[in-house]
Amino acid sequence: MVRLSGRTQVRLQATFVPAENAFAWWGPENLDEAVRAHGLPTGRVATCSFAAPEGDTVVAAERDVRLLDLNEAVPALLALDRRAAVGKSVKNWQEAARLLDGDGEAKDRDFAELAARMPAAAHAVTNQEGAAVAAPDALLAQFRRAANTAATLATTAVDAQLRPYQVHGVAWLNSRPELGAGGVLADEMGLGKTLQAICLLAIRRSERPHLVVCPTSLIGNWRRELARFSPATPVLRYHGSNRSLPEEFAPGTVVITSYPVLRSDKPLLDTAWDIVVLDEAQQIKNPEAQASRAAARLTATSRIAMTGTPVENRLDELWAIFHVTNPGLLGTRGRFRQRFVAPIEQRRSASAAASLNALVQPHMLRRTKNLVAAELPPKQYTSVICTLTDEQIRLYREATDRAFNQGLGAGIGRSGRVLALLTALKQICNHPAHYLEDGPAGPGRSGKFDRATEMLSEIVDDGDRALVFTQYRVMGELLSKAFGKTLGTGPVPFLHGGLPGEKRDEMVRAFQEDEDSPPVLLLSLRAAGFGLNLTRAAHVMHYDRWWNPAVEEQATDRAHRIGQQRTLNVYTLVSGGTIEDHIAQMHDTKRGVADVVVGGDTEAALAKLSDDELHAVLDLDLGAIS
Repeated sequence: MVRLSGRTQVRLQATFVPAENAFAWWGPENLDEAVRAHGLPTGRVATCSFAAPEGDTVVAAERDVRLLDLNEAVPALLALDRRAAVGKSVKNWQEAARLLDGDGEAKDRDFAELAARMPAAAHAVTNQEGAAVAAPDALLAQFRRAANTAATLATTAVDAQLRPYQVHGVAWLNSRPELGAGGVLADEMGLGKTLQAICLLAIRRSERPHLVVCPTSLIGNWRRELARFSPATPVLRYHGSNRSLPEEFAPGTVVITSYPVLRSDKPLLDTAWDIVVLDEAQQIKNPEAQASRAAARLTATSRIAMTGTPVENRLDELWAIFHVTNPGLLGTRGRFRQRFVAPIEQRRSASAAASLNALVQPHMLRRTKNLVAAELPPKQYTSVICTLTDEQIRLYREATDRAFNQGLGAGIGRSGRVLALLTALKQICNHPAHYLEDGPAGPGRSGKFDRATEMLSEIVDDGDRALVFTQYRVMGELLSKAFGKTLGTGPVPFLHGGLPGEKRDEMVRAFQEDEDSPPVLLLSLRAAGFGLNLTRAAHVMHYDRWWNPAVEEQATDRAHRIGQQRTLNVYTLVSGGTIEDHIAQMHDTKRGVADVVVGGDTEAALAKLSDDELHAVLDLDLGAIS
C-alpha cells in the first residue's frame, strides 16, 4: 500500500475517480506546485477518500486532491514527458491513455498486462461507502468506457454540456447492453436522469429502434427534451387513438409510449428493441400489475429502469424492478422474501442488507445531490403547526366517535372502515368545506387554510413563487379558487391527473417562463410528483400529508433540481393534535426509506391496532391544539 503521509519527498500520484469522471492528482505537500512543475493542468480543489495503511489494517482516509476532468486529463497525460520524475501511478495512467488508440485483442491483452502491474496508488480511491477499492482490471475497464463514451459524445449530435457525474452515468448505462444486462439508474431526483438516458440513446449504434415508456404526463416532456438535446434523433409518439408502428424504422428511432398503452398494445411486445427505458419505474414496482408483466415481456438488448426511489415502502418493490431489468438476479420472489425481506424488514439484519447491497450494487447506479451536486442550495424544512377551529374540533370528534360507536369490525371490512375514517379526519384537517362539501373554502373555518393563505401572501408580496401540493383533487380545486381570490391573481392554476398532457405542459411552461403568470402553482401530489422541472419556485408547501415521505420528497424535488439557485424552503402543514401529527412523527422515523428500508403499509398497520390503541392514535390531543 502506498504510504500517504510521513514522507518528505513524495512524488506526484494519479488515481482515476470514476464517479467524478476525472483524475485525482495527489501526493506532494505542495500539490499545486508539483502539478504545475510537470506542465500539467492543476484541476479543481477537492477531497477524496483513499485506502491508507494504519498499523496492521487499511482504512479510508480523506486526502486533499486536485481533480482534472477526463477530457482534459487524457491529453495532459499523453503530453507528459515519459522521463518525468512522477509516481508510478502517473506513469501507469499515462500508458493507459496511450493504449486507448489501440484496438482488438491486442488492446485487451495490453490492458490486462497493465492491470497486472498497476501500483496501489493508481486505484486507491474508495467506493462511496469507504469500504473497498476497485480492482485494477475493473478500474481500467471503467476508464476505457468513460474515455470511449466521452469521445463518442463529442462526435454525436448531443447538444448538452454534461457534468462529470453525468458522463460517468452515460458510460455506465452504455456498459449494460455490452454486458448483456439491464440496470437501474437510481440517481436522486433532479440530477438529470433523462439527459443521461437521451445521451445513451443518441450514441448507440444499432439497427433496432429504442423504446421509452413513461407516465402519460411525461410524454410531452420526453419529446421536448429529445428535441432539445438530441435534435437529430427520429422520434415517434406512440400514444392516443391513431397509433401505429412502421414496418421499418429509421436508424436510431426513439418510440415514446405510456404505461397504460404498454399494458394493452401487442405491437410493442412484438417489436425487437435495442434499449428500453422505463422512466419513473415506480410504475412497475407491483410485479402483479399488467404494466410490470408487459415490461418483463418486452424483447430488448437491455432494459433500463429510472427511478429516484427504487424502494418507497417495501423491499418487494426492488425485486419487482429488477425482475424486469435483470431477470433472475434476485431469484424467485419467494426466495427473495425468505432471504432478504423477512431478515431486513422484520429483524433489521445488517448482514442480510449487506448481502443484498453486494448483489444489487453492480447493477444499480445511485448518486445523491450531496455527493455529486454539492453546489445545489440546501433545502430548509419547516413544520408549520396549525390550530384547529372550533368547527374542525367538533367535526373531528364527531367523526371519530361515530366510527368507534358503530364499530370498525375485523378483517378486510375493518381495513376499509379505518381507511374511510382516516380520509375523513384528514379532510376535516384540510377544511370543513372539503369534508362537508358545503361550498367554497373561505377563511375562519380552517386553521390550516388560514395559515397557508397568510404564508402565500407573504411569499407573493416578496416577489417569490411557490408550489403547493395536495393529495386531493377536490381540495386542490377549492384552493385554486380561494387562493386566487385572496392573492388577487384569479384562479390559481391547478395541475392534476385529469388534465390533458398538453394543458399540463403549458402550465409548467408558463410558471417557469412567463413573467405575468400566477406566482403560485397548485399540484396534485401524485400527478406532479415526478418528471417536472419547476426550479423557478423557491418555496414548496405540502398542504396535506402523504403516508410515505419518499412520495413527498419526489414532489419537493420538482423545485430542487439542477438550475435551482436559491435555498428551497419546504413547509409541511400539520394540524396539531390530530392524525396529521401521527403522520409527521412517522415521517421523522421513515424519511430516507429508499436508503434504509423500514417497510410497512401505514394504513394496514393502523388497521391492525386494537380499538383502544387506534383510538389513542386518532383522539384529539387538546394540549397540542392550544
